[in-house]
Amino acid sequence: MDKVLKIDTVSEHDAFYQQENLHPLVSVIDFKNTAPKILASRMNFGFYAVYLKDVQCGDIKYGRNTYDYQDRTLVFVGPGQVINVNIYPDYKPQGFALLFHPDLLHGTHLGKHINDYSFFSYESREALHLSKKERIIVLDCFAKIKYELEQGTDKHSKKLIASNIELFLDYCARFYDRQFITRNDVNKDILEKFEDILNSYFQSDKPQTVGLPAVSYCADLLNLTPNYLGDLIKKETGKTALEYIQLKVMGMAKEKILDTNKSVSEIAYELGFKYPQHFTRAFKKNTGYTPNEYRMVN
Repeated sequence: MDKVLKIDTVSEHDAFYQQENLHPLVSVIDFKNTAPKILASRMNFGFYAVYLKDVQCGDIKYGRNTYDYQDRTLVFVGPGQVINVNIYPDYKPQGFALLFHPDLLHGTHLGKHINDYSFFSYESREALHLSKKERIIVLDCFAKIKYELEQGTDKHSKKLIASNIELFLDYCARFYDRQFITRNDVNKDILEKFEDILNSYFQSDKPQTVGLPAVSYCADLLNLTPNYLGDLIKKETGKTALEYIQLKVMGMAKEKILDTNKSVSEIAYELGFKYPQHFTRAFKKNTGYTPNEYRMVN
């Protein structure tokens, strides 16, 4: 396996691309006429990174399906995430990058809400594909941050920079909502496969041997990250992926409860609950009845 190149600071990342560093915790890079200092294929960052890949983007894979996107793409990388890159001899990067360290966010509004931007846990195949107008907005946000960096540091700098990064991320959240909507057919295909995975799971012995199905298990079979699958399910159904699974389990439970030849404990174990009392609690929360009460009224 290729060695992972670890870059802990924004300054180190700027040095890697032989760029002047204007602030130790944040940077905006235009990759035009840049070149990395060394070759690398796997990298790990200690900061947040957003790359605007300013190239025509085809052959993007979501699960087993391949689509051709002609618009530019944004790829989001969170601290500690390992990414695969193609840095080879004569490599000429194109596009832009926004880099910011978690330390920049301390004491800011963005620092309290950075985890709300779940797309930092997406993978590159779940990139945000921009229209031409959206790309202009992204570059405008980058330009505002770059402007602040070029002014030098004063008492307003941190607040203004953090606020502009937050504005950029809010736009990205809006653009992702648009992407989920415009890929309605793709989303429905994923939702159908998600349902098939759950059906197959409960038709196997996994509930008894493994327990209740996890979102991460389903996401892995769909070749998606758990956060992306969760956001997609939420947009399509109004429920989180975990809530969707729980409703699936309760739907099956209601059918099984009507079979009086099985005890509540047997049904609980069949569905993957480790303890019958956990099943009883979940069932009452969903239906308003305990399993035995549900049998009596039905």
